Formats: sequence, C-alpha cells, structure tokens
Amino acid sequence: MPVFKSYFSPTLPFRNGHFNTLYRTLFMRNACSYLRKRIPTWDHDFIDLDFSLVGSKNLVLLIHGLEGSSASSYMTSTSKHLNSVGLDTVCFNLRGCSGDDNLLLGTYHSGKTEDVDFVVNHLSQKEEYENILIIGFSLGGNLTLKYLGEQSENISSKIKGGIAISVPIDITSAEKEMDKLKNKLYIELFFKTMKKKLLEKAHKFPEYKLDKDKLFKATKLKHLEQLYTVPVFGFESPEDYWLKASSKPYLSKIRKPTLLINAKDDSFLSAACFPFEEAQNSDDFFFESPDFGGHVGFITSLKPSENTWLEDRIERFIRENIQINLL
Repeated sequence: MPVFKSYFSPTLPFRNGHFNTLYRTLFMRNACSYLRKRIPTWDHDFIDLDFSLVGSKNLVLLIHGLEGSSASSYMTSTSKHLNSVGLDTVCFNLRGCSGDDNLLLGTYHSGKTEDVDFVVNHLSQKEEYENILIIGFSLGGNLTLKYLGEQSENISSKIKGGIAISVPIDITSAEKEMDKLKNKLYIELFFKTMKKKLLEKAHKFPEYKLDKDKLFKATKLKHLEQLYTVPVFGFESPEDYWLKASSKPYLSKIRKPTLLINAKDDSFLSAACFPFEEAQNSDDFFFESPDFGGHVGFITSLKPSENTWLEDRIERFIRENIQINLL
C-alpha cells in the first residue's frame, strides 16, 4: 500500500535528468555553520560529525553519497531547512570524507553499516536527544535502508524512521547503468578524488600493494572496487561486494516508517532500483518515484526560492508519518 503518487513537476529545462543532477551540484550553494565533533572509533580510527544545532530534543542524522561530505549541497540545504522547522541535524562524514584522511587503510563502502551502527549508538547514548531520524543520499541512502532493515530487531528505540534519496538499492544492476556512456562524465568526476585517495593510501600503507598501472587505466567503478574495496574489506570479488552491500534485500525487514524517493530519470539507477512491489507489501517502507528529478537533484526552476521541493517533501513525510514534533 505505501506507494506515494508524486507531484513533483519541474519547469524546463529541469525535466532533463542530467541537467537537474548537475544544476544542484554546480549552482546550489548553501553555506552551513557546523560544530564539529571528532569521535574515536572501536578500531582506533575516528569519525567526524558536523552538528547544526537549534536547541531541539530531536536530531536528524544525515549521510552523504559517494565522495560527498557535510559540505555537499544537498546536505547543507537539508540541514538548513530542518533547522528552520525546529530540528537539530548532524552530518556523518564517512571515513576519509571530512577533509582529513582517516587513520586506517579502510574508509567506507556502500554496505558498511557497522559505522552507521556505531554512530547511531554514540548519538543515542552520548547525546541527550529523545528522537533520532536517519536521512541518506545515494550511497548514504543505501546505508540508511540497509541499516534499518538489518538492525530492525535491535535498533535503538530512539530511532523513529528514515528517508533515503536517489538510492541504487540493487548495486549489481546499477553498476551496469553506471558503465554506460551516459554516465561517463559522472564517473570522471568521482575518479578525480577517488584515484587520488587510493594513491595516498598506498603511500601511507606500503603493505597495500596497489597496482598503479591498473589504477591509472581504470574507467569503471568495478576497476577501483577490484583494486581497493575487494582486498581491503575482504570481499571475494566486485560481484560479491555488490550482492552483500545492496539494501534491496533488507527493505521487507524495515519496521520503522521509511521513505525512498527515486526519480525515473535518474541515470544512475536500473529498473531493479524501483521497489514498487516491496513497498506495496510493507506497512513501514514507503516509495515515491517522480518522473523527473535526476540524481539527488529535484530542482524545480531557475528561481532559487522555488527550489525546495526535496526539503519540503522530507519535512512533509516527517510531519505525516513519523512521530517527531516540528515547529
């Protein structure tokens, strides 16, 4: 039953998925003042959390996408909007993404929910909040959905629900989409930082035998996963990683009100990333699939004042489906 009809209707040229995707990245800038807290981890590393506080008893945990950070435009705009309706926010910078390299060889990947669990437990036990909501974007959305399904029987009672935006829930088929010519520009943008980080890790950890020739020739995410994700995190192959990291098998296990928004024109997503059946068979997992929006875009027009559809949609789901009081 929980499949929402979407009313997102942008103006031209925002009905082009690529234009919508790139416009938010290139032109939507929202500075946000954060209070950073660095927390030590169980494995002798650290995680940087960036708080934006308005004195609320309710907290929203935001998780960014591949090679993003708390400074990503979708993170800052969401933080500012949620602050405006009376919610504190905290941006979870995945390991190696805060501006300071983490201490270990391992950073993050699409299914590394142990870090999410660690941060959630830290916030639940160390910070004085009554309610916590998790919102993830792209890779961070996959972590959000996988975590909520994985931990459905053990999750903190303070966690009231989740929202995920533009998520490749079936990584195996989504990677095949990413390999297509239509996504070549995005891959090149990701590789600018990813390849540099791998070279830095190889320099810091000589025992990590990085094949630099293969790194320089890499043209697909699979190539970097073969060089780094598979050996460092103990997967058998990229295909093994895709299968184990995907959130789709966990959607039916979610027991907190959770919304996924995936646009039909998102060039990163395959047909398997549109879980209508899973939502129809669930009481707690909701799905919405606008015709337009691109990948973490959802920009309406060239007028900045009109470009709050995504933030407004997040707010509306919280008001209507999650037990958290807003202003």
